[in-house]
Amino acid sequence: MNNLAGAISNMIPITMFNRGKAGQIFEEVKKTGAKIIIKNNEPECILISPDDYVKLMDDVENAKLILMAADRLNTNYKTISEEDVLNSLDITIDELNSVEDVEIG
Repeated sequence: MNNLAGAISNMIPITMFNRGKAGQIFEEVKKTGAKIIIKNNEPECILISPDDYVKLMDDVENAKLILMAADRLNTNYKTISEEDVLNSLDITIDELNSVEDVEIG
């Protein structure tokens, strides 16, 4: 029953926007989370805060990376050892370790 009550409390008729309540709705989204906008008794869209959207997109990206990593672990790709890479580039591990760290981003 709690899930139903929560779902109902998160539904907002689209007519609320026509009544000048957009600011109030946006504040409520920031405070309590996503809201389902209803148009003609059907869900039309879902409003979420920008922070929640960024977190959601980060979660999606992380899930994609996990799937990619799992796929790579389960596939027999030919790998090259670090030693072979360094030898092919004529670099020693000491030379590599002497280079300063660089921050990207």
